[in-house]
Amino acid sequence: MSAIKTILLVCTGNSCRSVMAAGLLKKMLKDKGDYRIMTAGTMAIRGIRPSPGAVEVMAEEGIDISGHYGQPLSDEMLRQADLILVMEERQKENILMHYGDVEHKVHLLSEFGRIANENKLVDPNIPDPIGKSLDFYRKVYSIIKEGITRTVKKLEEEEK
Repeated sequence: MSAIKTILLVCTGNSCRSVMAAGLLKKMLKDKGDYRIMTAGTMAIRGIRPSPGAVEVMAEEGIDISGHYGQPLSDEMLRQADLILVMEERQKENILMHYGDVEHKVHLLSEFGRIANENKLVDPNIPDPIGKSLDFYRKVYSIIKEGITRTVKKLEEEEK
């Protein structure tokens, strides 16, 4: 059995993107070892519930995130995490401005796991769907799904 690997997913409010990403990541890693998945927001309000759009889109995928309670990012979480995946460059910058010693483990979700000869994304930021239509949530979920799929593939390769 592999050692526990702690993955922290970070967005702004901890009610949409990081929660959707965590729900999918938990599902995809369910039988692949001992992983601890945490979420937080750089501007989150403690106890915030997931947005209705996020809950609905994830339910369409058979994933229940309705029990989530948001939490602000803390230095303790950053210390505990082996891997920190953020949704936007500004979140990465925010973390590094306050916690420069975690630079080696902070990555954009959309870029993590991309192979060296792949083209860089024109815009690696995953847009915030809060307040947008359900179709926009679905588009954001598809971007997140691509990033999480790459992440799981990279984790599997590292375990070999």
